[in-house]
Amino acid sequence: MRNDDVRIGLVIPLQGSTGIFGPSCEAVASTAVREINRDGMLGRRVSLQLIDGGGPVQQVVAEVGRLLAENRIDALTGWHISAVREALAPMLAGRIPYAYTSLYEGGENRAGVFCTGETPDDQIGPALRWLRDEMGIRRWFIVGDDYVWPRASARVTRRFAHDLDLDLVGSAYVPLGTRDYAGILDAVADSSADGVLLYLVGDDAVQFHRMFAARGLGDKLLRYTPLMEENMLLASGCDATQNLFVSASYFRSLTTASALQFCAGYVTDHGPDAPPLNNMAESCYEGLSLLHALSRRAGSLEVPRMMAAAEGFGYDGPRGPMTVAGGRIRQPIHLAIADGFDFEVIDTLHGAADSFDS
Repeated sequence: MRNDDVRIGLVIPLQGSTGIFGPSCEAVASTAVREINRDGMLGRRVSLQLIDGGGPVQQVVAEVGRLLAENRIDALTGWHISAVREALAPMLAGRIPYAYTSLYEGGENRAGVFCTGETPDDQIGPALRWLRDEMGIRRWFIVGDDYVWPRASARVTRRFAHDLDLDLVGSAYVPLGTRDYAGILDAVADSSADGVLLYLVGDDAVQFHRMFAARGLGDKLLRYTPLMEENMLLASGCDATQNLFVSASYFRSLTTASALQFCAGYVTDHGPDAPPLNNMAESCYEGLSLLHALSRRAGSLEVPRMMAAAEGFGYDGPRGPMTVAGGRIRQPIHLAIADGFDFEVIDTLHGAADSFDS
């Protein structure tokens, strides 16, 4: 690492329930850095400082704090759960720009935090409306991990249920790392639900899908989740993902020109046996791309100048047209159905952010 590099901390999970995303995230980030370094960021090369975001939250915070105190990072980005963001953002306090790339529960407005991920109003509400109108699904049972994103997203889901005349017939939350869902599956099977809404992450969701299929529920109940990607499909197995719907801004199977170009560059960099492309990994590309684009527009990495440059700023990426509004990205969101080890994109969702109605 050269002393004059722009040093960007990349916080991605390398262990725990979300560690399944880590190799893909790291590989995509290296592709983004290669592209940025064709011209550099503010005339300097970019180098990454890898930080494991899958460990205990305070351990992650301590590592970022140490790097910040030693003046070893100029910006921060990466995919990690909201519990980590909630701990990092106050510590950063506008000192360096922070491009948070995961889907999240919304409401983040702290200085210097730029969110590139999907939010419930744009991602979940329109998906529930589509599944109501096209599939007749009106009664939902919520299953989630017990931390801020699932809990906050479920609260917003109650508003969607009211607006869309849906019934939430049950809910259950489990600690991260849960392996046994037998009791929850009993409750789901005994309920009047015709759909299960999942706010589970990584390996937790994989285990749920396997047990769900083993109970013979896959052909009886539809599942929908805003967090499912190609690594999780592979780990779950084809037999465990019947009638599984997912909404996200990026799928490996997207065929837009920008998505195909991104995929080609990734394969060129890492070969055909590279870790699977997926939404979480691609989000790291978006985080680095946003830092690059905003720093160029602002002429600086100083947080006030980047915030002033951000509002209304737009660019095109693998997800499609991206526009910054209120510190977060507005972006296309697609609905897909699991199809073997890939996703079939079946529609583009519209309409929640500004005028959600039934």
